[in-house]
Amino acid sequence: MSGEKHKSLMEISGKRTKPQARKRFGQHFLERTWIRKILHRIQPVESEFFLEIGPGSGELTLPLATTGARIIAVEIDRQLAQDLRGLAPPTVQVVTGDILKQEIPRLMTQSPLKVSSSIRVVGNLPYNLSTPILNKLLETQRMHLCFRDATLLLQREVAERIIGTPGSPTYGPLAVMTQVFADAKLVLSLPPGAFRPAPRVNSGLVQLFFRPSPVTIEDLSLFRALIRSLFTQRRKTVLNALRAFARAISSLPPQQLLDRAGIEHSRRPGTLDLVAFAKLAAVLSEHKIRTSSVGLQERREKP
Repeated sequence: MSGEKHKSLMEISGKRTKPQARKRFGQHFLERTWIRKILHRIQPVESEFFLEIGPGSGELTLPLATTGARIIAVEIDRQLAQDLRGLAPPTVQVVTGDILKQEIPRLMTQSPLKVSSSIRVVGNLPYNLSTPILNKLLETQRMHLCFRDATLLLQREVAERIIGTPGSPTYGPLAVMTQVFADAKLVLSLPPGAFRPAPRVNSGLVQLFFRPSPVTIEDLSLFRALIRSLFTQRRKTVLNALRAFARAISSLPPQQLLDRAGIEHSRRPGTLDLVAFAKLAAVLSEHKIRTSSVGLQERREKP
């Protein structure tokens, strides 16, 4: 892309009047000063491919396009998508729709931009949908191994839950599930004034660097259910927190399950790391009651 084209896109992005934010979509538009800081963190280069979630009016899309990167931008607001489509260069494909309803691999393979390399994800996520969107990205990565990294703007509280470490108050299911697929880092903190209209909370820019899982998880559904169950009782010892879950699915009592996983009974769920959770899930899976037996038992217990 020529230097003049670069300049014109930047001018368009900076001088346009920001559209009226729609509350139902959780829209908050970035101020130009912060866009430069975010681009510095992304470090885009020509020929890279990006999936952008919630491009809005193109605050990040158009400057990103000046690097020569190719972008598929998924925007749920029909008017914003139409406006951006009229401004964006040919290297940007604007898709109108809800990212949670998109089949991302199909979106990539059917794109006229001819995706041929690992995908980088960027997004200014609506705060009320940030966790479901993150879970969708993690699940897509698990199934297709298509992402290189993701740079996401989130409510600061959610950002801290993503980067939480064992023993910290923000450590929980979101951090554990993220650690299965990626290394996460908070790289930038943003005040409410970084957006128009200003939200009532601070925001954080989180970067996920996808990599092979450091643990083997045979039954991800069981692993996820275990994590959620234990963290709902995080103040208890892991022995007491595990009792109900173990009773429902395992042929072994919780004491034996923990012993076989090498976990001390007196520990709290919030102190266990990813390796410990994976070991416990593996033992549970090995001694899991057969589904047919559970189903038969349930049928017998019904009045």
